[in-house]
Amino acid sequence: MRRSTQRGVAIVEFALILPMLLVMTFMTTEFGRALYQYNTVMKSVRDAARYLSAQTPGSHANEAGNLVVYGNIAGTGDPVAAGLSTSNVAAPVWQTHGSDPVINTVTVRVTGYSFQSIFSAAFGQTFGTVAYSDITATMRSNL
Repeated sequence: MRRSTQRGVAIVEFALILPMLLVMTFMTTEFGRALYQYNTVMKSVRDAARYLSAQTPGSHANEAGNLVVYGNIAGTGDPVAAGLSTSNVAAPVWQTHGSDPVINTVTVRVTGYSFQSIFSAAFGQTFGTVAYSDITATMRSNL
């Protein structure tokens, strides 16, 4: 086969495969962002449960909500994850388990939090919103 008949074939093949490669890149990026945001919220929920485990049961719920959303008990700064607000943080639940010894636990829960993709659609693929199930953490209370 002569070399002149193959001229330009590589650019045509690249043009045909480029949309699929871009969609795969966007999907991988958004999946990574979704996991990162989930882990960020999970860590803040654990931090709030840890904070409440050292407090008197039934107290400091607002501070724990601020800790979940803002990363500090004062409630200042930007939320740790886009779209997260104190309305997503349910009231903490303190429970006792067992009888000898009695074990006290506290549960912190984030409900109704969704991940919003930065790409609404690309090349006919819709990315949109992913609703997470409840994100919870339970810790043994020290009191």
